[in-house]
Amino acid sequence: MAKKRPAAKTAKPQLNNGEIPVVGAREPCPCGSGRRYKACHGAAAAHAVTEHVRRPFEGLPGECDWVALRELVPAATVPLTLKGGLPEGVPSVTLVTVLPMAWPALRREDGSVLLGLQNDSSSGDLGRDMADTLERALVAEPGTPVPARRVPADGPRLQDLLDSDGVFEPVVHTGFEFWIPESESAQSASPEIAASLERANAAAIPTVKLTGVDAAYWCETPDKNHLRWVMPHPEEKLLDALARLHAAGTSSLGEGTKLVGSFRAHGLMVPVWDLPTGVTADDVEKPAGEFAERLATALASDAPLTTEERRARGGLTNRQVTLS
Repeated sequence: MAKKRPAAKTAKPQLNNGEIPVVGAREPCPCGSGRRYKACHGAAAAHAVTEHVRRPFEGLPGECDWVALRELVPAATVPLTLKGGLPEGVPSVTLVTVLPMAWPALRREDGSVLLGLQNDSSSGDLGRDMADTLERALVAEPGTPVPARRVPADGPRLQDLLDSDGVFEPVVHTGFEFWIPESESAQSASPEIAASLERANAAAIPTVKLTGVDAAYWCETPDKNHLRWVMPHPEEKLLDALARLHAAGTSSLGEGTKLVGSFRAHGLMVPVWDLPTGVTADDVEKPAGEFAERLATALASDAPLTTEERRARGGLTNRQVTLS
């Protein structure tokens, strides 16, 4: 049997500034070790912030909407207000659900900044990751995207950069044309961005934000529609309240609708209702408002759960899915 040759050692690339770029967890580490990034320099990056922050958006205006835009809404934008105002040469800062090529941020030619929300976190604190990206975007060369990187453990968080009194009002879009400046057309975009725009638009699920209650989003899928509602209440208290309503037969949003479970995302609960295909966002505006009143009454109760309510609570708990 022929003797196997020893594996050739991969030469380490020369890195000009000593920084190891952030790449996908399963990709080869840029340091040239031959190991996957997650098993090499990615391991150190993952521990840059040792403590996982369960609620990275806590304390920000519209925390529930931050969670919804991060996990549930395909295409949306929100103007952001910075502490101390905008730097010179930066006309606006806008939070967007996602950017082409999954860029963490983009400094446009006019100096405005788009900050992406649906990106991977390199640490245990998404708020710190995004603050680092925002700071770099504010000083980036106009017309350039901001790449991902390992985040310093002692860096600021979003709560340090954004005005806590600012208004957070998401605008949900049917597609991702907001990637293209108003002064330009989609036809003028680069082939890469045009292709990314086409793919994103094709995959986007029609979504509408309800106007009568906070952080509730209707969406349309081929089989049935859904209402997904991010709620700020403590999880155990909310589960008790939902169980009371479910056991009493008052947890639905009208005929043919059903509370089917919940997501757990960034420290908050997101109850989910199945809706018949013909039920639109407008159709559930009034029932959602009425449900909010019933929920407030149930949340105020401190009575022990009955046997039927405990059974309902167990069913809801079993149908919880953790997103993050």
